[in-house]
Amino acid sequence: MTGNKAPWRHLLAHLRPHWRTVLAGGVLGLLGGASGLVLPLAAKVVVDSLLGKRALLGPVLLLAGAAIVGAVLTAGSRYLLERTGENVVRRIRDQLSGWILSLKVGAMDRLQPGDLMSRLTSDVTLLRSVTANAVVNAVTGLVMGVGAIALLASTDLVLVGVTAGVLLLSCLVFAATMPRIAAANQRMQVAIGRLAAVTERALGAFRTVKANGTERRELTRAVDASAEAWRHGLRVAGLQAVVGVAGTLSTQVTFIAVLGIGAARVGAGALTLSSLIAFLLCLTYLSGPIGQVVSSVAQWQAGLAAVRRLTEVEAMPREPAGRDDVAPGADHRPVAVAFTGVTFGYLPETPVLHDVTVQVPAGGMTAIVGPSGSGKSTFFALLQRFYEAQRGHVSVEGRDVRQWPLDELRAAIGYVEQDAPVLAGTLRDNLRYGAPAATDEQIRAVLRRARLTTLLDQLPDGLDTVVGHRGTTLSGGQRQRVAIARALLRRPRLLLLDEITSQLDATNEAALREAIEDIAAGTTVIVVAHRLSTVVNSDRIVVLDAGRIRAVGTHRGLVESDELYRELAAGQLITAGKGARS
Repeated sequence: MTGNKAPWRHLLAHLRPHWRTVLAGGVLGLLGGASGLVLPLAAKVVVDSLLGKRALLGPVLLLAGAAIVGAVLTAGSRYLLERTGENVVRRIRDQLSGWILSLKVGAMDRLQPGDLMSRLTSDVTLLRSVTANAVVNAVTGLVMGVGAIALLASTDLVLVGVTAGVLLLSCLVFAATMPRIAAANQRMQVAIGRLAAVTERALGAFRTVKANGTERRELTRAVDASAEAWRHGLRVAGLQAVVGVAGTLSTQVTFIAVLGIGAARVGAGALTLSSLIAFLLCLTYLSGPIGQVVSSVAQWQAGLAAVRRLTEVEAMPREPAGRDDVAPGADHRPVAVAFTGVTFGYLPETPVLHDVTVQVPAGGMTAIVGPSGSGKSTFFALLQRFYEAQRGHVSVEGRDVRQWPLDELRAAIGYVEQDAPVLAGTLRDNLRYGAPAATDEQIRAVLRRARLTTLLDQLPDGLDTVVGHRGTTLSGGQRQRVAIARALLRRPRLLLLDEITSQLDATNEAALREAIEDIAAGTTVIVVAHRLSTVVNSDRIVVLDAGRIRAVGTHRGLVESDELYRELAAGQLITAGKGARS
């Protein structure tokens, strides 16, 4: 499937793998519907037999048999089509989940997770009945409708003309209403996505909402979004009611007109009573196929609205396909990193980094410091190809990161975010997230390096302790150290640490600095930090200012030579101190 397909082509593409089952269900439905056409003919035979004083057992048995066979065939058709619908929905959900998880970080940063979840749930569910039932019901409804009209025509052409005239008016109503239903459905699905986004926003910051007493404000947002979805839902309901009333009214008007004109023709001897009864029964039967077609068209319009929202996700920029379970290779040697003439901005017209050129040798610890907004964390985003440089080259081990297979590049890099996310589940699940084959012995080893053995001893179930949604049972510092241990368990060749000590007290910060310095003996470590105490003993320090490299050196050398670094150091009350590298 490609993003430039028309929505209806997408729907048919989802059905294509199941065409045999859909065809079988359609044939059964067609045969079940055809058995209904036997009923008017059998009723005519019964009436003629009654008037002719002939035996009624045969015609009655024919009526009963036709009803039973029709019910069985219809049930088989419904089961096959419902099963197909479930299979299609599962495939779409799996496919959409893959699309979402492969989105580029830049695309995800512009989206609202709640809206994506709405597309994955409500939009996909909306396609369930459309992808199978709507298509088949429309086809069988048309075929059975043509069959019913042919049977009516064989009975009396005058009454067929009356029927066609009334139905034509109904078709005009349908044609005028259906595009409006499609547009209203589209707006309703967008509104439902907005409601999901508002709800996710509040739940994602639940403690902040509580702490600031803004429950009513968030409730107002949710109520407003719900009201918007409600208004569009009412419009859809109203338009569908118009279509339904038009269908019902056309059937009733047709029945009354046929009954009156037919009775007159029976009185004039132009039509037999049994033929009139058969015509009326066939007309009643015709309302079923008409209802099928109308319902299918309405479902189809709703399905197209859902497909448009799904194809919007498909059209978003995604990363190249690769394996996310690539284990670190046997080579664990530290790698060198180089930025050569790199310019990048999240908005092209507003660069964050300007013509940056810097070398980070293999091994040891390099710190990146500078005022807030100077572009420090952007270094990490470019190294991992969350974003790509607009000019220049970012290289790892002498090779442009764009030439690395993405899964191999990220398997070589350990990354600890500033927010240090911890996933719902056990402590073991979190630590093994990037290294599922790690043993408990290896886990305990990295816990010792991350200074988490005390925490492990305190937990009631050890590694099997459930840490809660987003690690709410852990402190901020503990979450950061869990994230560090998780990164170390992958044995990275390059370790990126973004503000890792921001939530640690002085004692734990000192212990973690010692651990990082130990790690740097066999790994290339790059640290982004505001607290210069974290990096005072780094092998080299890169000073960024407004997206440009201002200076590179050691702590002592920069204090002596660079005014900005000296101001930053003074503001942090940091001096060269004992053990600081010169």
